[in-house]
Amino acid sequence: MSDQPTEAPATQLRLRLDYGAVSDVGRVRRDNQDSGYAGPWLLAVCDGVGGAARGDIASSTAIGQLRRLDQPPTSDSAEELLARTAGAIHRAHDRLVELVDEDPALNGTSTTATVLTFDGTRVGVGHVGDSRAYLYRAGAIRQLTLDHTFVQTLIDEGRITEAEARVHPHRNLIMRAIDAVSDSDPDLFVVDLEPGDRLLVCSDGACGVLEDGRMADILSSGSPEYAAVELVRASLEAGSTDNVTCIVADLREAAQDSTEGGPEALVVGAAAERRQQRGRSGGLFRGHRSGDTGELDPVPSDLPDDAPYDAIDADPEAVRYAPRPPRRYAWAKRLFALAVVVGLGWLAVAAIWSWSQHQYYVGQQDGTVVIFRGLNGSIGGLDLSEAYQTTDVQLDRLSDFDAGKVEDGIEADDLDDAQRTVQNLAENQEPEVADSGASG
Repeated sequence: MSDQPTEAPATQLRLRLDYGAVSDVGRVRRDNQDSGYAGPWLLAVCDGVGGAARGDIASSTAIGQLRRLDQPPTSDSAEELLARTAGAIHRAHDRLVELVDEDPALNGTSTTATVLTFDGTRVGVGHVGDSRAYLYRAGAIRQLTLDHTFVQTLIDEGRITEAEARVHPHRNLIMRAIDAVSDSDPDLFVVDLEPGDRLLVCSDGACGVLEDGRMADILSSGSPEYAAVELVRASLEAGSTDNVTCIVADLREAAQDSTEGGPEALVVGAAAERRQQRGRSGGLFRGHRSGDTGELDPVPSDLPDDAPYDAIDADPEAVRYAPRPPRRYAWAKRLFALAVVVGLGWLAVAAIWSWSQHQYYVGQQDGTVVIFRGLNGSIGGLDLSEAYQTTDVQLDRLSDFDAGKVEDGIEADDLDDAQRTVQNLAENQEPEVADSGASG
């Protein structure tokens, strides 16, 4: 890891990026709050935080600002490379401030950001949060970024190991992020690159469950696209309960006078989904003819469903007025279809309810910390959870940070995990001050 920026020699061989990117909602989350971008001059992953405050909006907004870095460099100055990277991260903060001002319901949303700005010979790294960047070189993997998390402070102090951090009950507490409150300064440094290097940028859905040796094994072979897919698959198989986003990029030799960068830019995760919702295409997988294989010409879409097959080549007016057999038992078919839909809907509701009864989180009720069973939210004013265990931990005896987390709701893997969270809160609460009564 380079902490001091250096000037790139003018005669240094220029490189280009060949990359692949994949984002998956995972097996537990209902929506994808990760966003990723891979282009000829930029690799970036943002992991949204906020729950009801819409972390997907935070991550996609950040990518919308960061993608402006995907341009050829205008100088060989390392200082300018880092200044551009830092400026884009600060602009992401400014844009989140504007969004919260427009919609106060978004207050509390935030996102991590791990940004690699490429200039042909090196990357300027900007980092906030717990997404990570790795360098794979000559069979060895090296973590480039340092997590801004509570458990990382415990690791730095020697109180827990890296393995213990993976299962720590507070492993998801982020100390620094891009939000609408404070403009956090990112970690900034330069990494020099060589032909044959492979870069990995990922959300904690991957690095939180995969050990370095496993990631190195996957990165040791295959194309960037293959490695990205395999990293996501391995993360889910390892039990990741989060969204998983992985970007893999190889450093290839490029002609000294070439401006060639790489394949078409890729947008994945929440940023891609939001672009598609606005009617624009995006993402890694694109179908021919909007999903048609192209092997046969598509059937004209304006024909009725029950048109005869030979009507495809018939005169349109003849088809329009051609006699058709009467539809038999149409009402029975509709009734049967309705019954199927209602039955499937009932089964889905029953399955969701049964699953929700095994979900727990720590929240507050009337100023007391309570373990709730169900989902942290409501639909149409109907709460999706109920108080399961009331504790003796009082909200006003907790620090502002812990109290804020409890008010937002602290997710738990199971009941035991929730009880461990309460125990940690109890140990950290301020001692109760006894009423001294009237003096005299």
